Amino acid sequence: MSLVIEIEKLGSDFWNWRTVQQPRSHDDIPRLERVANWKPAWAPSDVARYRTEIKDFENRWKSIDVGTSSSLKVDKASWIDYQLIGSAIHRVYWELDYIKIWQEQPRFYIDQTIGVLFDLLLPLKITAIEVEKAIFILGNTKEILDNGRANLEGNAVGPYATVAIELLENIEEQVLTTVSELGKLVDESLAAKLKSAAAPAIEAFVEYREWLKKNLSSMKPIKAIGKEKYEWFFNNIALVPFSTSELRLIGEIEWDRAVTLEHLTANKYRSVPVPPIPQTDVEQVANEAKAELAVRDFYEKEGILSQPNSLKHYLTAPLPTYLAPIKWLGVTDDLTGQSRVDEDGYSYVPKPHNQLPYFYAANARDTRAGIVHEGAHYQQLAMSWRHVRKLRRHYYDSGVNEGIAFYNEELLLAAGLFDDAVHSKTVMYNFMKLRAMRVIVDVALATGEIDIPTATAYLERKVPMDHGTAYEEAVFFSSCPGQALTYQIGKTQIIKLFSDAVSKHRADNKDFDMKAFHDYLWLNGNVPLSLLRFEFLDDASEIASIEKAKN
Repeated sequence: MSLVIEIEKLGSDFWNWRTVQQPRSHDDIPRLERVANWKPAWAPSDVARYRTEIKDFENRWKSIDVGTSSSLKVDKASWIDYQLIGSAIHRVYWELDYIKIWQEQPRFYIDQTIGVLFDLLLPLKITAIEVEKAIFILGNTKEILDNGRANLEGNAVGPYATVAIELLENIEEQVLTTVSELGKLVDESLAAKLKSAAAPAIEAFVEYREWLKKNLSSMKPIKAIGKEKYEWFFNNIALVPFSTSELRLIGEIEWDRAVTLEHLTANKYRSVPVPPIPQTDVEQVANEAKAELAVRDFYEKEGILSQPNSLKHYLTAPLPTYLAPIKWLGVTDDLTGQSRVDEDGYSYVPKPHNQLPYFYAANARDTRAGIVHEGAHYQQLAMSWRHVRKLRRHYYDSGVNEGIAFYNEELLLAAGLFDDAVHSKTVMYNFMKLRAMRVIVDVALATGEIDIPTATAYLERKVPMDHGTAYEEAVFFSSCPGQALTYQIGKTQIIKLFSDAVSKHRADNKDFDMKAFHDYLWLNGNVPLSLLRFEFLDDASEIASIEKAKN
């Protein structure tokens, strides 16, 4: 068997396994299409089995000698695919043995139960088939939560338990409302079965919540992941070539830049009134549909990014009544999936009002604020899921995905998309402040310099943003080190890749094709940027930096 075939076989075997093993996440980018009647399995025996299985995959991976970046034993594209498998294998170790989400974070088991129901309900059209699946999911609740208690016993972290208790405060009413609204979509018989399945699930959630309350005082304090493990993540999973101090410096420099640009822009347009929020969600949905077409036309007119007819649309819809009670379980969007690339993606919007949270308010005033980020996610994933190299269809780390979406914001801002909406320019610069601040907060949380309340207050005051959004951000990023900074660090790597590509073309007396560059980047938008630099520019310097940091 050739090395290339070995790599492809290992990758296929791994992802067939990972699609079943990977826990449900409340982030939207890592979502997976699951097998029928998929059930998260996190009994202690399951965890032991995962450790054995991932070790087998690691041994197979290490047994394949592909050479180094300076002395390849396979073609470059296959060498890069091999590195992707390594990244994915190390992420499993990260989850099991480093951040120990299954053992320390009580929210994890909320995500594996009603979080799975939330994901099921994201597609626009819900039928009896989905309701049957909802009954199956609700039926698994008690077993999964009981296994969760066994794993958390003596290991749970108090502040994360507090978060879980707060999330479950109104779970009885939320499940009942969701089930009631879903029941209106099917016949009475199926609605009755759904209601019957909800009762023991609610009881299990209440028992779980009360167990957390009872044991809260004896739970462990948060222990920061620490610099060594933090950098292990970047060297082995994210494949980012920066040290902790370099990451912090990037965040600080970009913060200063964003603060300055926001202030200058706000001052320039100080006499221009802020546009009103739409009167209804229907009006906002109509605004977004028109704006999405205009953004696609802008990409093509300016020679920025190809918009083939095969690429469907990123649209919005009013938040469904059955999803509204549990919207806190994740990002309320449907970015489709590998088997659904011929479908439109949707993001759900709440009814507009003057107290909308941070992102919702920005998107309501100018729907392009969401299109240039979440819409970029939809397009990047739709392109990547069509990649001829199957290993590149999968998620590895958010650095490139979020980097592309954040880069796309400033790309279109600089290209003139928001010239007709001056306050949206200020919003874009405020988004830049947020992403820069996330780097500073991520590093500080990981190294133990600040805690969740401090991070919340920092975000709330400095960005500024509403308390609820700031708290959600701080909790999520504390529980998932290395995630908050992906937006800014990925964007920084992309800008350098762009700049170096322009310089290389000039040195070779060739014209730089911006559209071709972006088409390549979006197509390969699941591949860490250090690997893309090697493939696109034949520059292995970032890979060399990572290898040096490991030794």
